[in-house]
Amino acid sequence: MKLFDVYPVNDITITKAEGSHVWDDQGNQYLDLYGGHAVISIGHTHPHYVQRLTDQLNKVGFYSNSIHIPLQQQLAEKLGKVSGKEDYQLFLVNSGAEANENALKLASFYNGKKKIIAFKKAFHGRTSLAVAATDNPKIVAPVNETDNVVFLPWEDLAALEAAFDKYEVSSVIIEGIQGVGGINVASAAFLQKIRSLCDQHNAVFIADSVQCGYGRSGKFFSHDHAGVNADIYTMAKGMGNGFPIGGIIIAPKFQPSYGMLGTTFGGNHLACAAALAVLEVIEKDHLIANAENVGNYLMDELRKFPEVKEVRGKGLMIGIELPEELAHVRKELLFKYRIFTGEAKPNVIRLLPSLALTKDQADQFLTAFKQALKPVHA
Repeated sequence: MKLFDVYPVNDITITKAEGSHVWDDQGNQYLDLYGGHAVISIGHTHPHYVQRLTDQLNKVGFYSNSIHIPLQQQLAEKLGKVSGKEDYQLFLVNSGAEANENALKLASFYNGKKKIIAFKKAFHGRTSLAVAATDNPKIVAPVNETDNVVFLPWEDLAALEAAFDKYEVSSVIIEGIQGVGGINVASAAFLQKIRSLCDQHNAVFIADSVQCGYGRSGKFFSHDHAGVNADIYTMAKGMGNGFPIGGIIIAPKFQPSYGMLGTTFGGNHLACAAALAVLEVIEKDHLIANAENVGNYLMDELRKFPEVKEVRGKGLMIGIELPEELAHVRKELLFKYRIFTGEAKPNVIRLLPSLALTKDQADQFLTAFKQALKPVHA
């Protein structure tokens, strides 16, 4: 049997990882500024994380949600404390797409309406409703197509107001910082307008925090920069530092009922142990403040390069937009300087490192980036 070939891959095999570094099967060390799509939040193989998972695996790895799992309540309490959303409710799943599916479904259960507002360049996942709300027709199969999703221009207040006048809106789903779309930061005014219109029309504000949440932006949720509370926050990626886990936190006005939502693997013992370890390290090592400080330093330095068209982002979620003639730089960073970064089409380098990234490691990247720009002037 062969693998179903849907991923273009770099010819690199990683066999070891620690902190912000990974090593390939040839023994070469790389600086990891991508963390496998923003997943590595506290650093690879963090000792506390490894110990938490090992201890739990030696007790019980899995049982279903048909019994009490005290780790789930412990996770809810810790998440409420660290995020500042202590009066919210937690439902645990396995991935970001599943989190968004459940958020959209819960919104519709709540108000009985169908219309979903999403935005141009949005990415919310690859399953049913999540992919229907993703602005990429290439990954939307015919069976996923629905007229229940309306895509609006990013940051267009007039279009947003018009949509609420035209449709019976169930929910608005928005990334506080678009990831796949190119690190586009939603303004405070835009998020505040969404909050206001949702309140006026009994619609649900869904803050997709799968990539931009969990401290990456310098606040726990990137939407917090706007000073608004969403009704539902969706989470995954950095939540488990590599262990598959996702979740939604749900405002107090939503009333649960048996059978409303469900999952087999969501909230299992190992997933909760991983997520608790992540929050414990974030809290103990002040990683949200570190993300803000190191991120601000990186962005300030990157803006000094005349070759860079624009630097966007908050904290350690950074997009570096380059002109077309510098499209080679990301590959050069990887294969010449051994630094992993991400991309967004057409020519945006995405930085999504561990929240524990140091200033020295940021400087290592900046030095390599400067060198990688040089051949253009040769």
